[in-house]
Amino acid sequence: MFQWRRGRETRRRRIGIGAALAAVGVLLTGVAPTAAITNGEPDGDGHPYVGLMVAQTAAGAPLWRCSGTMISPTVYLTAGHCTYGADRAEIWFEDDVQSQSAALGYPYGGATSVSGTAYTHPDYDDARFWLYDVGVVVLDEPVDMDTYGKLPKLDSLDKLKPRASTTFTAVGYGLQKAFPDAAAWKDQADKIRMVSTPRLIQINTGYTGPDSLLLSNNASTGGTCFGDSGGPNFVGNSNVVGAVTSFGGQICAGFGGVYRVDRADDLAWLATFGVTP
Repeated sequence: MFQWRRGRETRRRRIGIGAALAAVGVLLTGVAPTAAITNGEPDGDGHPYVGLMVAQTAAGAPLWRCSGTMISPTVYLTAGHCTYGADRAEIWFEDDVQSQSAALGYPYGGATSVSGTAYTHPDYDDARFWLYDVGVVVLDEPVDMDTYGKLPKLDSLDKLKPRASTTFTAVGYGLQKAFPDAAAWKDQADKIRMVSTPRLIQINTGYTGPDSLLLSNNASTGGTCFGDSGGPNFVGNSNVVGAVTSFGGQICAGFGGVYRVDRADDLAWLATFGVTP
């Protein structure tokens, strides 16, 4: 059904940048870093509660990189395929991790990163990642912020209509576009929090099903790319996370697939971590 994911490379199947790209993320031990918002602009102080996550083994070895949102002092919301197969995670909230990498110790941890335990929706299946594609990291210690992201109310996205005025705010870290080879990709590995404003193009269709949305991904509206998986797609200009970045139909263009978190099963699972709309 869906052609590729935006979060990480699965451990069962490694692929080159010039391949068909059935998965969007990348192992940190591989040749290419993950990427982020296309045709966007630096977020600056716009969404300080959106962080860059490095998944880890139980022993702390880095695996892959994703984005996500603090929705409470201890709960970081991301995609299920970002937490699946991980035990732990390290998270940074700087708007420019690249320029501060030496001080931060990225991707191995540092004074300004926070650590937590990764959890994946119990019904998530990596072979059908577009279903139940939600995960969280529960931090070891709370992070105090002025504002956090919010969960949407039950089925609240159903009222949205595909039109130019129905926009989301997509936020994530990394590259601005896909590159033809590993060297070019690596050279452009800026870990900067970026933002774009894609519009809604499909909801509740045969292609999206009841649990996903298709958002635009072009030079006019911007969109998402490799490594944005798990990053928030805020409803309009709000801090309500309507969906998390999940998959795509082309390589960082065409459309972006996002997984809705306003459905009953997802909200019920997230409530077990003490977060509700």
